[in-house]
Amino acid sequence: MRSMNERSRFLIATFCGLVLALAVHLVIILAVPRYAEQDAFSRLQETMTADNAQIVSAPGGAPTWLPQPDPAVAVAACAFDLEDGPVRVSARTGPLFQSISLHAKGGGVFYALTDRAAVRGELELVVMTRRQLDEALAQDDESDPSRDVRIVAPRREGLVIVRVAAPLPSLRSQAEEAAKAVSCAVDAADEGEG
Repeated sequence: MRSMNERSRFLIATFCGLVLALAVHLVIILAVPRYAEQDAFSRLQETMTADNAQIVSAPGGAPTWLPQPDPAVAVAACAFDLEDGPVRVSARTGPLFQSISLHAKGGGVFYALTDRAAVRGELELVVMTRRQLDEALAQDDESDPSRDVRIVAPRREGLVIVRVAAPLPSLRSQAEEAAKAVSCAVDAADEGEG
C-alpha cells in the first residue's frame, strides 16, 4: 500500500511540475515581444518623420535586420502614429509584383493588398482611427464622395510593410527603388482633424 501512495504522489508532483513549467514557458514566450527594445516598431520610429519607407531587406545580400530575408524580395517599412492624424500610404505600381500590409503595433496584420488593387497604377490608402473616420464621413460632400480607401486601425500605432518581388537578379535594384518609393505620411487633407 505504501508504494502505491508514493507512486501516486510522485505522479501528481510530476504532473504539477510539468503544468507549472508549461505555464512559465508560455508566459515568457508571450511577454518577450512586449519587453523587447529592438522590435520592428522601435527600429522604424524614425520613419514617422520621413515621407518614404525605409528599406528593411533588399535582394542581393544588402545589410538587413531580418533573420532570413528572401533574396528575391525587397522589403521596406514605415511606422505610423495616428495621434497626429490619418496616415496616407501611397505607392506607384509597375511591372514587379508589389504587396502592402498594415500591422498593428504588437499585433498582427489588419489589412493587406497587392498591386492588383491599383487604380491607374496607384495604390492609395488612408489609415485612421474610428473617431477620425467618423469625422471624415461627417465632412464628406454627398455630391462628391471621397474615393479614398479608408482603413480603420485597431491600434493608434503600427507599421506599413511593403514587399516588391524581383524574380530576376537584373530586377533587384528596380524592386528596391519601388519599395523605397512608397510614401507613408500624415494626410495633409485631414491633418489637424484627428
